[in-house]
Amino acid sequence: MKRNSKRYKEILKNKIKDKKISPIEALDLVKKNSTSKFDESIDVSLKINLKQSKGGDLSLRTVVNLPNGSGKKSKVAVLCETDKIDEAKKTGADVVGSDDLIEKIASGKIDFTKLICTPAMMSKIGKHGKVLGPKGLMPNPKLGTVTTDIKKAVKDIKTGLVEIRNDKDGNLASTIGRKSLPTEKLLENYNHFIESVKKEKPDTIKGEFIKNIFLTSTMGISYKVGAK
Repeated sequence: MKRNSKRYKEILKNKIKDKKISPIEALDLVKKNSTSKFDESIDVSLKINLKQSKGGDLSLRTVVNLPNGSGKKSKVAVLCETDKIDEAKKTGADVVGSDDLIEKIASGKIDFTKLICTPAMMSKIGKHGKVLGPKGLMPNPKLGTVTTDIKKAVKDIKTGLVEIRNDKDGNLASTIGRKSLPTEKLLENYNHFIESVKKEKPDTIKGEFIKNIFLTSTMGISYKVGAK
């Protein structure tokens, strides 16, 4: 039988049942519960309404640029033409390549967490979608990872761009920072994230788009969040 640790038992004392609290209250409690030795991620989880009045269920996939950064470290690769390799190396990308990078991807040597691709290279990388797709690494214009502005794309990912997508049940989740980030900055990230998701609501969905919101940390417990 699995036993809860002493640390977790202490956290459970701060649990709130069947009650929505404000974002600032939730963030204060989530940070209070972040008692592990590492810099825990502060995460938001949403339940959204997928049912459209016309057509099939909504599939939401987009990016949100958090104003105060996510605190998440990404290893960024850039796939570009050979004459742009030197330029790409100056952007702060961790991995840069052309046909040689495609060969590595084809052989399964993927040592990066995000892939940026120039439009000219998409025809070459497209056939490797079966390798990149399941890992969430396939470049996508909508997500800003297919672009001619390599410098901006790398900077966005490095500083606070987070990708979100819902599952078949309407759940989506994202980090909004780390416990080391001041509460007011986490709140600013939270508010920006929620407003960004609300803007994605299509006209074909009636009623509230966001059904439920929860805040938690990597090793903590979750809190149901209500209005500001």
